[in-house]
Amino acid sequence: MTTPELPRRIPGSSERRHTAPEPAPGAPSRALRMRAAAGWARFMRRAEVGNPREAKM
Repeated sequence: MTTPELPRRIPGSSERRHTAPEPAPGAPSRALRMRAAAGWARFMRRAEVGNPREAKM
């Protein structure tokens, strides 16, 4: 008894396209989240340097 040959798979695109999910209504966009993260990092760097006026008091 012979088994039928399985169909050959051809490597390459499976016709499936992966896309980022749509954000929920009211959720911030990726661009807005990236800007906020950059602003927060800048704020933290400035806080590490300290305020020279506070050091005089």
